[in-house]
Amino acid sequence: MAEYKLLTQHIDVPDFYQMQVYESLGGYLGLKKAVEMERQEVIDEIKKSGLRGRGGAGFPAWIKWNGIPKDTSKPHYVICNSDEGEPGTFKDWELMHKAPHQLVEGMIIAGYATLAKAGYIYIRGEYVECAQRVRHAIDQAYEAGYLGKNILGKGFDYDLYVHMGAGSYECGEESALMSSLMGERGQPRLKFPHAPLPTIAGVWNCPTLINNCETLSVAPHVINNGGEWYAQIGASTKNSRGTKLFSVSGHVNKPGNYEIEFGTSLMELIELAGGVSGGALKAIIPGGSSMPILPADQCQDAILGYEELMEKGTMVGSGGCMVLNEHSCIVTFAWRTAEFYAHESCGKCTPCREGTRWMVQILERILQGKGRPEDIELLLEVCDQIDGRSFCALGDAAAWPVRGMIKQFRNEFEYFIEHGKSIVADRPEWQRMAPPKHYERYNPMRYDYTYGIERALAGKG
Repeated sequence: MAEYKLLTQHIDVPDFYQMQVYESLGGYLGLKKAVEMERQEVIDEIKKSGLRGRGGAGFPAWIKWNGIPKDTSKPHYVICNSDEGEPGTFKDWELMHKAPHQLVEGMIIAGYATLAKAGYIYIRGEYVECAQRVRHAIDQAYEAGYLGKNILGKGFDYDLYVHMGAGSYECGEESALMSSLMGERGQPRLKFPHAPLPTIAGVWNCPTLINNCETLSVAPHVINNGGEWYAQIGASTKNSRGTKLFSVSGHVNKPGNYEIEFGTSLMELIELAGGVSGGALKAIIPGGSSMPILPADQCQDAILGYEELMEKGTMVGSGGCMVLNEHSCIVTFAWRTAEFYAHESCGKCTPCREGTRWMVQILERILQGKGRPEDIELLLEVCDQIDGRSFCALGDAAAWPVRGMIKQFRNEFEYFIEHGKSIVADRPEWQRMAPPKHYERYNPMRYDYTYGIERALAGKG
């Protein structure tokens, strides 16, 4: 099975991040075509394409684009969510670093379609090099007349800015992102129907379109080649169209980003990444650390598609595919995951603020050999009290993986409680991944979910 390269077709071309090289390979043809169309025609092409949000929710992109008011009584804004804080995910890093003009072009097309006057690319604070590349691309776009006043002589004015986050996972949530962008504390807001949608009252209480970096990077290809053309990619699935970038990490021989067509099997993706390393396959988390885990036997016939993975009890999510071999301790992995979300909880919601800490404390008790038989049911009860009871999805993201690990690997939790050690503790491989004797609570950076962005990308080969 080969990759289906669309967004990544030219990323290894030398200096592809430069305007001249990007244009020589078809860059900005989508924008030139878009400004010759009526704005609603652009949105209709996005609708025909079947493009769904690549940030994790999989919401149809055209509904957001079409939901922006057609009048301009208030300024309209476009925001690119490139915060990418989900452990195991590093696709946006590569898109911004190697193909920044693709994103810039997508942002301009989105701005044209939604009558926006300005756009903001919100980039994760740690992605300094990406921000530099994107700023450079924006400068070149201004010089070429693709940004600023009267773009391509069509009377379309549009400015584009880069805004750096401060390292908060929470600001990947769209309402918290908007608060951060406005200089407020990065915490989530009330959601519809208790508050207006961002398309009506978003940043600065104005109509706002928010899409993920990968979603916006697709727009030039959809407009240049047509929505119907894009919809044919992934047509074997129920309702997943186009390609998807998966960041494969963990126990694989060639970790890195792989762009595949929806409808590809999960095991074909793992083969693209060189297969499982260090032992037999134990489990895969296909969509980032917040998604439920799939044991090896359920991975064999899993198809990569939104509905297809949901039928398996997990989700595409952000595409952070994390592979675990037979020597991995699920209880320790659950603790690492819970500790991350406890650390990143903004503290606004009581169920999330308190529940994530309780999960960490219970799991630490088990790892220290002091677990009680009732701790498993207590963990599940805490998950139930967090899930669906917070302002944003961080609470859900904390509950789903722990609940999923207990569901699929309950025997490992029972063994750890009964024997005071992991079921894989007697294997030599356990020694390199065993937790320390003294735990430093809420310090997730001590443990890498992946082999690191640079190592993962370099390991692709």
